[in-house]
Amino acid sequence: LYEKILRDLQSAGNAGEYYTPRAVTQFMVDMTDPQLGDIVLDPACGTGGFLVCALEHLRNQVQTTGDLDTLGRSIRGVEKKPLPHLLSITNMILHDVETPQIARDNALTRRPYRDYGEADRVQVIVTNPPFGGTEEPGVESNFPAQFQTKETADLFLALIVHLLKDGGQGAIVLPDGSLFGEGVKTRLKEHLLERCNLHTVVRLPNGVFAPYTDINTNLLFFTKGQPTQEIWYFEHPLPERYKKYTKTRPIRIEEFELEKAWWNDRQETERAWRVDIAAIKARNYNLDIKNPNVEDPSHGDPVKLLAKYQTLQAEISAARAALRDELAAALEGTLDVA
Repeated sequence: LYEKILRDLQSAGNAGEYYTPRAVTQFMVDMTDPQLGDIVLDPACGTGGFLVCALEHLRNQVQTTGDLDTLGRSIRGVEKKPLPHLLSITNMILHDVETPQIARDNALTRRPYRDYGEADRVQVIVTNPPFGGTEEPGVESNFPAQFQTKETADLFLALIVHLLKDGGQGAIVLPDGSLFGEGVKTRLKEHLLERCNLHTVVRLPNGVFAPYTDINTNLLFFTKGQPTQEIWYFEHPLPERYKKYTKTRPIRIEEFELEKAWWNDRQETERAWRVDIAAIKARNYNLDIKNPNVEDPSHGDPVKLLAKYQTLQAEISAARAALRDELAAALEGTLDVA
């Protein structure tokens, strides 16, 4: 009930924040699989959806009173806007966290990038940073020159990679634009692939974030500490008879059973494909790679298209010949009258 209230209160702001569907937060937490004793961070926590999912995931591992104390210290969030911050605090209290560790702050400006040390790093980061939004002038100066930009999602990606411990798990929601973007985006993707193993990209269909936005989104999963050698892509299908997700027909957690069944026994299928790092580099780190195993409806089957083209050409030739005959007959009739 409380999450429904949060969803109804939520509306897109200038910073581009959107309510993340429970099915998405649950899936991302399940796949990063935090363990009791890990610190789980959401640096753009909004109303606390990811943090509640992580809390419930860890609660299932609690066996002793000491474990309960550990659980209470395991969940951390940062949220700069006052209303979402208040709602996230309330959300955690309603889930039996006596002292929620959720800071009212902008994670991008809490301190300069270079000032974060090993003691600040965490084992798990799950987040949906605001995309499409921009930061105020000066925020980018907290970051190294090669990552400086006003785009909020890009700065969060740089920060997340920086704040993960070696061996730590990251999961982030990013729009298609972050996958194919150039300039700073290219440098960020190169940095991500050098510092982390980006092992999985789940490509979501249209409407997952309806009614807030129809922007196509992706779930990126990575482990820090080893460079990427290959990336697995999985294209999440729409349910049968769905053209898109909507507010009244949202994505459901049961749908992610497809990915979960495939996750630990990966095979190339009509929904899953693999791309090695050499191909990624050859594309200048453009990660917007379409499913090669499914015909692109905008292109169609080349053989069928050629046959259709030839048929149309024949019809055009026949129509042209008929028109020529009619014109000739009309002209001949005119001459006879004269």
